[in-house]
Order: sequence, then C-alpha cells, then structure tokens
Amino acid sequence: MGIQNSKINCTPLSSFPRRKSMDTKQEVKHFKDITESHTDKNLNKLKEDKEEEGAEDIAKEDLEEEVFFKFVILHAEDDTHEALRVQQMLQNQFGIKPGIIFAEMPCGRQYLQNLDDAVNGSAWTIFLLTENFLRDTWCNFQFYTSLMNSINRQHKYNSVIPMRPLNNPLPRDRTPFALQTINALEEKSCGFCKQVENIFQDSVYEKQKAIWKDSKNMVDA
Repeated sequence: MGIQNSKINCTPLSSFPRRKSMDTKQEVKHFKDITESHTDKNLNKLKEDKEEEGAEDIAKEDLEEEVFFKFVILHAEDDTHEALRVQQMLQNQFGIKPGIIFAEMPCGRQYLQNLDDAVNGSAWTIFLLTENFLRDTWCNFQFYTSLMNSINRQHKYNSVIPMRPLNNPLPRDRTPFALQTINALEEKSCGFCKQVENIFQDSVYEKQKAIWKDSKNMVDA
C-alpha cells in the first residue's frame, strides 16, 4: 500500500549536468599549465642568477689579480677592528684608496705568501703600533721582513710607515729601536693630516704601480 502512494524520481542519470566533472578536468589542466609556466620561470631565473654570480666571481678574480693597493696595514691579530677603523679613515677622509688590511688577505694560503703579496702589491706598508704589537711575534717578523724589502728594493724606499693609532698606541720608549729610526704617523698629533698628505703622494703610487705591472708581466710571460 505504501509503495503505490510513494513517488519515485525516475529522471535518467544522463540528464544530470556534468559541468562539475568537466570543470575539474579544466582546473587540472590549468593548474598543470601554471605549474609548468612557473617551473620554466624559476629555471630561467635560476639560470640568470647563476650567470650573474659567475660574472661577479670572474670580476672579483680579475679585481684580486689586477689591483695594486695604495696601502696595506699590518697589525696584531687582536687589533683587527682598529686596523679596519684606520683603513676606513684613510680611504673616506683622505681619499687614499684602495687600501687593505692583512686580515683581508685570501685565506688558505701560506702566511709568507700573503705577506709577500701584501707588501709588494701595495705602495705603502703601514705598521699599526699598539701594545699588542710587541706581544705578537708574527708582527715583529712582518716588520723586519718589510724593512729589509724596502732597503733591498730601491722603489720601495720609505714605503714602511709605522703608525700609532688613537686606541692603545705603543709608547715611544717601548718601540723597537729599528722602528724609532723611522718617522711614525701619530694620529693624536695636530700635524697628522699634514703628515698623511706628505707621505701618500699620487706620483709615488703611480711609479710603484708601473714597476709592479712590469714585474707582473714578466712573470706571466
């Protein structure tokens, strides 16, 4: 009895809309297209980044090979921050650049090789005379090696510059005798600016740079 009174919807299944199913396929295809597009863009971006990095690396290598510095600062290990301060002062306030400190020399090489490159690859060698200087045996070795280099090479004459910085300077009475024979830069002195102008002359730099280039070409030949 109940069956006869009930109404059954006999609408064929084929008459129901299939929009959802088709939309899903379209969305999958659209997502696939977007994914491939982004992948291609990412690959192209990665390729461009690597090419730029490669160009920068080559530029850096060329820079390291070709630059003849105006000065190098030799310093005790504990005086790295003070050496950086002096470097920035000479470059920014006096326009004496490029300059480098010994702590910036390439890692992974022998100290003696770095010392030779630092001294012969710059016009002036500045020694940072601090209390730490006397306690560092390596500093003493650097000084005597650089001093002998300036004596044996005529174009390096007067290229060794002792300097007493503002912070923790080494007193004159405790300065090694060999260093006392050379006029030192005194940052606390009122005549410091005039000292800097008299020492770091462009004509001297250009002369040493020309000699450095000639010797470099002879080695490369």
